[in-house]
Amino acid sequence: MNKDLLKTLKILIVEDEKRLAQLLKDAISDSFFSVVIAKDGNEGLKKFQIFKPDIIITDIMMPICDGLQMTQKIKELDEFIPIIVLSAHSEKEKLLKAIDLGISKYFIKPFDPEEVLEHINKIAPKLNKQKKVNLKDEYIFDNNSMSLYKKTILITLTKREKEFFHLLIKNKNNIVSSSAIKKSLWNEEVNDERLRTFIKRLRLKTSKDLIENISSQGYLISVLND
Repeated sequence: MNKDLLKTLKILIVEDEKRLAQLLKDAISDSFFSVVIAKDGNEGLKKFQIFKPDIIITDIMMPICDGLQMTQKIKELDEFIPIIVLSAHSEKEKLLKAIDLGISKYFIKPFDPEEVLEHINKIAPKLNKQKKVNLKDEYIFDNNSMSLYKKTILITLTKREKEFFHLLIKNKNNIVSSSAIKKSLWNEEVNDERLRTFIKRLRLKTSKDLIENISSQGYLISVLND
């Protein structure tokens, strides 16, 4: 078990059974940087946007917004985030749909938290490669601290600018649509002009070539040390 590597990861548990959620958190929290619980899919989506977890562990059947609905919404914002599903034997149809949505792994209840830990340990090295990434023009983004550097010089960014870089780098070398960016960064309706102004200001702080505009599609960042 790579303890140092696991200690860099943030985990979000989405589970409506309070006792089960707390038992799982108690069983694994010592291994990770932080573990947060959400009681349903709606709260899970909100905490995903605020907490920026590296991995999500979610139940399928939940009130208000279930695990499938939440997974679909999260995958629209970040298609590469690993999502581990907890499922009952009677939920086979929903489990198949979850697999179609691109989940990382599923565990049938009752499950052993150690098995969940072992799976996360297996995928941790790949996640670690995403922690500190080299970008164009000698820029480096550290996903742990959400910080951007020009060589060793820290570039001052707003919270939204940090989230923007984090979003593009999570989807490294892939186009992120303008609608997905607006949905992820703002809790209100935002027009294209406001997004363009936001990116223009960010380019003035950094480099005009760092953030690539793909006409009528969206934006991307090229990661050099993939």
